[in-house]
Amino acid sequence: MSSDLSGYPELVQTLLSKRGITNSADAEHFLYPDFDRDVHDPFGILNMGKAVDRILRAIDANERIAIFADYDCDGIPGAVIFSDFLKKINYKNFEVYIPHRNSEGYGLNTKAIDALASHGATLLITIDSGITDVAEVAHANSLGVDVIITDHHIPQDVLPRAHSIINSKQAGDVYHDNMLCGAAVVWKLVSSLLMRRGESWGVQKGWEKWLLDMVGLSTIADMVPLKNENRALAQYGLMVMRKSRRPGLLALIAKMDMVQANIVEDDIGFMIGPRINAASRMGEPMDAFRLLSAETREEAEEYADKLVHLNDARKGLVASMVKEARKHLDTRELREIIVIGNQLWKPGLVGLVAANLVEAYSRTVFVWGRTEDGAIKGSCRSDGSVSVVNLMTSVCEGVFDGIGGHEEAGGFSVSSDAIHTLEDELVKVYQVVRKEKETVELSVDTTLTLSDVNWMNWRHVEKFAPFGIGNPKPVFLFENIKLAEARYFGKEKTHLELSFDSSSVKAILFFAGDEKYKSLTAGDLIDMVATMEVNTFRNKRELRLRIVNVTKKS
Repeated sequence: MSSDLSGYPELVQTLLSKRGITNSADAEHFLYPDFDRDVHDPFGILNMGKAVDRILRAIDANERIAIFADYDCDGIPGAVIFSDFLKKINYKNFEVYIPHRNSEGYGLNTKAIDALASHGATLLITIDSGITDVAEVAHANSLGVDVIITDHHIPQDVLPRAHSIINSKQAGDVYHDNMLCGAAVVWKLVSSLLMRRGESWGVQKGWEKWLLDMVGLSTIADMVPLKNENRALAQYGLMVMRKSRRPGLLALIAKMDMVQANIVEDDIGFMIGPRINAASRMGEPMDAFRLLSAETREEAEEYADKLVHLNDARKGLVASMVKEARKHLDTRELREIIVIGNQLWKPGLVGLVAANLVEAYSRTVFVWGRTEDGAIKGSCRSDGSVSVVNLMTSVCEGVFDGIGGHEEAGGFSVSSDAIHTLEDELVKVYQVVRKEKETVELSVDTTLTLSDVNWMNWRHVEKFAPFGIGNPKPVFLFENIKLAEARYFGKEKTHLELSFDSSSVKAILFFAGDEKYKSLTAGDLIDMVATMEVNTFRNKRELRLRIVNVTKKS
């Protein structure tokens, strides 16, 4: 243990050391995010000044501005941020366009650009998309439409000839954090505009902080690393969300019986995010935008209802697709990469299927479906052994019609002919681009006893939140504990709750399908790996454990 951390309680010292933090200055920085210190000058991002100048010119000349946003829980909150800004400065000559996931697919498309140009748009601002859309930007330029790209996806070798590109992953950008999500990038643009002219528009200094509910929502839902600036944006985003007066957010929270003041990152990951994404997966993505940008509770209620119903339908569909995929995969010999699909599957749902299959088979998975106009589109998820973008860009030219994404997740389109040999092509290049897979061994932060699961230690653990990619929840080992009861609960008895002889603390696991859990009975001696959490369901507040793994002692 580093003596530099000696001022902290022992548990905090251990957790800091496990995260590579070995001195008190770094510890303070990590444990106590500070808005003014951690959120940097947006003009430090390459091309920010150029983009701001063009937008101000458009506003001064009352040009029609088109906001073109991706259809997920990053692009949609990003569109809300920019439209909230335009409404705040009383600028009316704009429209928001969010492509239909199943019929238009990801990114800019010429049909949408034609429609926006026909409405008089002369400036198009992308949110969470556009970095690979070379031909589409050229098409916009040919119609006299300037394009400002705001994105965070990985640029390809050739960049679109846009008026300006704001994406810290591009060459030449030296901004201190290139892992901001799409909504955070557009929030930086809004902050820059307000720094430049907020006073003359009569916008109160600091008003942009009220938009952090949308930034926090996207930062957590889009699973960017919760380090550096993202840690502060997620933390302050949650703080604003707990106080937000946004009618759409309030209506959705009420529908899910959540308490606004108690919102944590898991609520975004498992409750709010999936319902925002359900709009594009199952219906119209604009419905999610209309919910989050609603100005009255009545309007918000209507769209919240819609999204909740769509999400329920989505769950059923995904479950049957996963069942079908697993039935097929269990009859064949698996290779290093899995490619599976069905012409009847909705491309908007295949990413969820891919994520499920990665977990089940510990392989990188590509899942495809067919759009309404007959195109084959899909999603891929990495098992950690390869960047899916590197994998897709390494196959022969002509295999993919289009690709995009991050290291862990991506989207693709492919011709009807190429889909038959796609798995062969990916397997062929996999060994060349694969990286050393992170050790599969379960990483445990420290060993605790059940009596250590108390409110004082919870307050220590809580300082490390918000948790997510790059900052996982602390994981604890509990050895030689005796079961008092193992019971299944929920409508279909799919969730497991363990109680113990020596403590009133309960441990739970949702969707405990593994056979090993079904053999647990009272009196068993077990080792358990778990995380600590607070259950606030129905406004009660109790400390409990979330099971990661259980081993029965012989």
